[in-house]
Amino acid sequence: MKTIRLFLLSTIISTSICAQVRLPRLISDNMVLQRETQLNLWGWATAGENITISFAGKQYETVTPADGHWRVAIPPMEAGGPYDIRIDASNHLTIKNVLIGDVWLCSGQSNMELPMARLKDKYPAVIAAAANPHIRAFNVATRMNWQQPQEDLESGAWMPADPESVLQFSGVGYFFAKALYEKYHIPIGIIRAATGGSTAEAWLSDEALQQFPAIYNSLKLRDQRYLDSVRKADQQASDNWYSNLWWQDKGIQAPVRWADSNYHPQDWKTMNIPAYWHDEGLKNIHGVVWFRKTIQVPAKMAGQAARLFLGNMVDRDSVYLNGQLVGATQYQYPPRKYPIAAGMLKEGANTIVIRLINYSGKGGFYPDKSYQLFTATDTIDLKGPWQYQLGAAADPIPPTMTFYTQPLGLYNGMIAPLLPYAIKGVIWYQGEANSDRAAEYAQLLPALIKDWRIKWAGMHPMRNFPFLYAQLTSYMPVHPQPTNSNWALLREAQLKTLSVPNTAMAVTTDIGEWNDIHPLNKEDVGKRLALAARKLAYHDSLLVSSGPLYKSMTIKGNKIILQFTNTGAGLTAKGGPLKHFAIAAADGKFRWAHAEIKGNTVVVWHESVSKPVAVRYAWADSPLDANLYNKEGLPASPFRTDDFPAIP
Repeated sequence: MKTIRLFLLSTIISTSICAQVRLPRLISDNMVLQRETQLNLWGWATAGENITISFAGKQYETVTPADGHWRVAIPPMEAGGPYDIRIDASNHLTIKNVLIGDVWLCSGQSNMELPMARLKDKYPAVIAAAANPHIRAFNVATRMNWQQPQEDLESGAWMPADPESVLQFSGVGYFFAKALYEKYHIPIGIIRAATGGSTAEAWLSDEALQQFPAIYNSLKLRDQRYLDSVRKADQQASDNWYSNLWWQDKGIQAPVRWADSNYHPQDWKTMNIPAYWHDEGLKNIHGVVWFRKTIQVPAKMAGQAARLFLGNMVDRDSVYLNGQLVGATQYQYPPRKYPIAAGMLKEGANTIVIRLINYSGKGGFYPDKSYQLFTATDTIDLKGPWQYQLGAAADPIPPTMTFYTQPLGLYNGMIAPLLPYAIKGVIWYQGEANSDRAAEYAQLLPALIKDWRIKWAGMHPMRNFPFLYAQLTSYMPVHPQPTNSNWALLREAQLKTLSVPNTAMAVTTDIGEWNDIHPLNKEDVGKRLALAARKLAYHDSLLVSSGPLYKSMTIKGNKIILQFTNTGAGLTAKGGPLKHFAIAAADGKFRWAHAEIKGNTVVVWHESVSKPVAVRYAWADSPLDANLYNKEGLPASPFRTDDFPAIP
């Protein structure tokens, strides 16, 4: 009898738990719901569960269908709030502090993912003033799945903006939302679903990928056993590489470790930092190299809290001050900004030691970055001679599978769970990971836009929502002469995507950093995307929201005359004569050209090219000095007038 009672009690408890209403992560406190369109509230419960929803003075009822998935359609509402939403079933839930406004999906790769925390030294006043409960963000954690679209997210919560929470917001997304709120005073919600290094095809659905057979046929990762085996093998190979390096590293295995304050170096060489050690005597060396520098700290800095800026390093570093670890970073892109606690600096000699691991490419220190130790009042420059010693050499780390570049995975894991949630539109910053396949990207990006619009339209009475995207910025060393550029080709693919209805592009080539794939000026990116939104989504028809776009050309003698759209109040050359125009004859050999604004045209020529056939503008990896703008201050998009099969 006791066993039977326990069984019945267990059954009752189990049934009660299963019957209870469960909500998706997105449907939660502080959320922003899209105004002026049908809204969906949805979740899960046991079949037959009666659910009553009380929202803004009205009630909505439904019965959970056999599959356990319930959904209630809410008629369009005007911007406003805050509201509480009450859900009554066998359990009772209240969703608090809900606003009605505009919801934008912020997607792409690392330049969209990059948080305000990475920008706090550039925008301290913006962050300090970020107390605005009408701007809210939801961050979708990176998640991949190759078997099926996921129904819910693993984590996440809505965050109203304040000086603390805004550090987690997408930098581009926050500046975009801030600009829109300041213009329209309507609540803005941003959903960040972005993953660093991701390809466009990783964000496409199964149905959309089928139009790309070569990509679709590579979907081996849909076999979970294969996926698990690859991950296990990759992790083991990586662990073995680092373990072997540790045991071979003379700086670790020495009787006195090289980072210790009582170590005295012998026979160390000297290298001027910043530099890549490949160029400074350690050519083709991977593994670990140690660097050390002794500085003299004056009495007025001693004992003070300080910060240590060490630019960017390739690839992994551990940094010590007087034998104590003060910071470590696991990959090359984040800027090294390490706090020095009060009391660590002493008067006189202080030693900084860096253990730097390079696993591929050129190890060392990014040029043209900040290398300094500073307090509130004093600064010590750390550029110049450092001692260095090879700790251990190794072969490059074995290649591993980059899962977030694989097709389908991010769509299933991060986009599919969002589809019932109504949005105003999308802002997109991606393309770096596809830069070696520009011709394919010219098809992938339009396919992605179409795919997402179809998927969202299946859940809402919405069609062709605005899709706004950032064109690739400037990156990599500047070349003295016109040359090949995969990044220029990718920008061209993005430019061509403007043929897709209800799209807009923000040009960013002027606000990049040649030595950093993650430039810090995210304010202008967000503002330019907001300008595009004002024109496209908010129908400000008189607004000039784009810089000049190439339209056509005319050849007259030895000159080419270029016509543009989006000239606004007129064309202008920012900061002096026009730069970064190149011209070629039929041989396809481009050379830097003279260029001059004539009315709303640009005339291009070169005295050695008597019969020109083509012009290129800002056709380079890093066309930072390209300076054609309209008088509204928006830069012209890079372009070419030719279609030469080879790009000299």
